[in-house]
Amino acid sequence: MWKLFNQGWSKERRQNLRRESTQPERILWNMLRNNVLGVKFRRQQGIGPYIADFYSAKFQLVIEIDGDSHFDATGMAYDAERDAYMQGHDMRVLRFTNDEVRKNIDGVIATIQLIISPPAKGESEGV
Repeated sequence: MWKLFNQGWSKERRQNLRRESTQPERILWNMLRNNVLGVKFRRQQGIGPYIADFYSAKFQLVIEIDGDSHFDATGMAYDAERDAYMQGHDMRVLRFTNDEVRKNIDGVIATIQLIISPPAKGESEGV
């Protein structure tokens, strides 16, 4: 059977990515690992041929922190391919920029909270 998560070929790469985290990744990880949201997240989670910055198995939620390389034509095409792959496996992908994490971590956490919290009884999810 094919293994979707943390395939052996990516182990060393995942470990290196954890050791060499960017500042925005460290900022968000400090919030996520301190259980601010009450949800377990994994960092540098292998998913098929990709490695997600953060992943919640409970909510099938991938969180990506995008630096400058994500905003040229090549980076955007690669990200679209990654997102489609994840969504094809019933995962939701949230993307934040480095600047969003650095300058508005509370807003980033609030956005994640909205995604993982069901609407209150009698409220709609909106359009």
